[in-house]
Amino acid sequence: MTSTSWWIDRIVVGVDGSESARKAAQWAAQEASLRKAGLTLVSALLPPVAASGFGPGLPVSLDALEEIRQATQQHLDELAASLQAPDITTQIEIGSPSGVLLQASEAALMIVIGSRGLGGFRGLMLGSVSTQVAAHADCPVAVIRDVPDGAEPKVVLGIDGSPAAQHAATFAFDMASRHGWSVQAIHAWDVPSYDLLVVPNAPIPVPLTQTIDDEQRLAAELLAGLRADHPEVPVEIEVLRETPAKALLQAGARAHLIVVGTRGHGQLMSALLGSVSSTVLHKATTPVVVVPHLPERPEAA
Repeated sequence: MTSTSWWIDRIVVGVDGSESARKAAQWAAQEASLRKAGLTLVSALLPPVAASGFGPGLPVSLDALEEIRQATQQHLDELAASLQAPDITTQIEIGSPSGVLLQASEAALMIVIGSRGLGGFRGLMLGSVSTQVAAHADCPVAVIRDVPDGAEPKVVLGIDGSPAAQHAATFAFDMASRHGWSVQAIHAWDVPSYDLLVVPNAPIPVPLTQTIDDEQRLAAELLAGLRADHPEVPVEIEVLRETPAKALLQAGARAHLIVVGTRGHGQLMSALLGSVSSTVLHKATTPVVVVPHLPERPEAA
């Protein structure tokens, strides 16, 4: 694989020849233009192995591998030529799709992938590449689906008290400001059912009225600084007694974008990728961005 210097502060799109990847590239090109950022289209090649009836197969010839590389490069060039962005490059990497994209995420501004892949990115929405990249990337990961016709110009944001939620909120407000959208912040909570199952007649440990007040205060505090920094962004905060994934999916069904953190925690429930974020990632019908708890990056030399 190449050095992370190839990806510094660029939007990187995983391309595999599918229609889904083409839509992802179009979405990414729009973002690159808005941000005046570079755009890199990358394909990951796992060299095929020749079939054999006598044990493990043999690697294909260098000539066959070169033909695959040339065909991949031609597709990347044609896709790049169809896009409107100020700075587009293409890259072919030898390795697994998730490995290539995760390495790129160490320096990239954002990773963008389609909702369903072919070839090197096959099984994208089946818990393989998308889940691996969204769970472990060092930058925001956008999984692109069609924006519904007549979508409301808003970002639906999932928030709780976690550091990842703060980073997700920062990303959501930035997107809303760039696009002229509003932010609908959803802070959903519920009483853990296991407590009541273990001791059915026991009182709820925390009075619901106190919990509601606490959750509303938490949501307001989380967004206070961002609202001050982005007075141009209309904000709606909803505190709901509902499972977070269900609340986000319902609110995001008519939105341009849903933004969630990789890992979250509320006062009454936890949300790891694999629960809330994973459910939203796999069941949403609109584009989703998963934002990690971003580490501080050193300045580029």
